[in-house]
Amino acid sequence: MQMKKLLIGSVLAMSSVLTVTACTSVNATTDTAPTTSKMQKHHQDGIKNGMHKDGMRGPMAQLDLTATQQAQIKAIMQEKNGDRKNDRAKYQAERMQMQQQIQVLTSARTLDSAAVNRLADQQAAKTKQRFIERIQTQHAISQVLTPEQREKMAQFKTERKAKGHHGSKNHKMHDQAQ
Repeated sequence: MQMKKLLIGSVLAMSSVLTVTACTSVNATTDTAPTTSKMQKHHQDGIKNGMHKDGMRGPMAQLDLTATQQAQIKAIMQEKNGDRKNDRAKYQAERMQMQQQIQVLTSARTLDSAAVNRLADQQAAKTKQRFIERIQTQHAISQVLTPEQREKMAQFKTERKAKGHHGSKNHKMHDQAQ
């Protein structure tokens, strides 16, 4: 029974990947305006509307941070981000390796449940680590803020959720609908 669930899960996952790939291909051929110009315009609008001269953007730009707070938050973010280019290449290589392993598993005559479980455990560990790092960063930033600024930030988050912005995936879908 477990094997059947794993097989069905694998088939569903692959069909989702194929669907997304197909939709992406269709969108790429049907878009009339170049994607980069849309992205550049969105970025420029963000700079005009949400980013202050101090470099803070989004809700952080609206918290009236002191110069010391800005420096501390920038240091936290730089520590969090580290060397993005090296990390990006590393993560991309890991994703490609994972996709290759999935391809081998799904095209095999019989499903190797142990290998599927190892891949699932690896993915779960990565997701857990990203979650922990995100919470640690949010906590570190929160410690820099005054109680009033924390309250204001919580209010911004509540308002954002009420508007339907629940994360980057939903945000992208929201932008496409407009």
